Amino acid sequence: MTNWAARRERKTEVKGRAQEPSHIFNRCRVVGCSKPARAGTEDGLDTRFCRSHADHYARHGSPYRPSYGAREVAPYRVAAMVWLEANQSDTYVRNAVDRVATLLQSSGPHVEAFRLRGLSPQDRAKAAWARLRKAAVDPRGVVAAWLAIEMIIRDDLQAERKTEFKRVQAAKLVHKMASGTHKRWGEGSNVKELHVYPRSRGRVLRHVGEALEEACALLIDRHRANLPTALQS
Repeated sequence: MTNWAARRERKTEVKGRAQEPSHIFNRCRVVGCSKPARAGTEDGLDTRFCRSHADHYARHGSPYRPSYGAREVAPYRVAAMVWLEANQSDTYVRNAVDRVATLLQSSGPHVEAFRLRGLSPQDRAKAAWARLRKAAVDPRGVVAAWLAIEMIIRDDLQAERKTEFKRVQAAKLVHKMASGTHKRWGEGSNVKELHVYPRSRGRVLRHVGEALEEACALLIDRHRANLPTALQS
């Protein structure tokens, strides 16, 4: 059996299972939600969450906690960058910045956002790093994104403190630094533009966040207690 035929057979099998509801999973795990988990309907195989909470989980890293807004995170990003610049000679700061630079350089060829269809989540994550490289994003800004999430979660009394949420929140910030492909051709009234943005959700964010966490791990272990408070932007 060819790989293509095996994938098609697997897809058909999964689709069939998804359309056979299991009444064991008759309640979403989110407290207060009365909807059944997707496995208890004809809408999927998720045994934990209903459709709306599953979608929320994919986008935000938590089935109930929303992502931090840009205005909330901005003062922390400013403070993180100021702190990184003030400590640029620190061994652990240099290590984190160098490791992010390595992620950018080793991510492979640049892939246009409209050519991502069919790629695995791992390859899409690599493509995200490659877009940052092509856009000449400063590795310090990427490290600052992780520090900002560390700081805002530290200060948030009602924060979601699971690792996955932290990874997704940092990855969403990084994703927005160079998130799309933009093309323009023609002149005058005949000018045409193409703007394509990859979706910021799912396993891609988990892969990006995990790589960033690993790059900053030594820095956080060493300086967690020394991270600054937010600065007004």
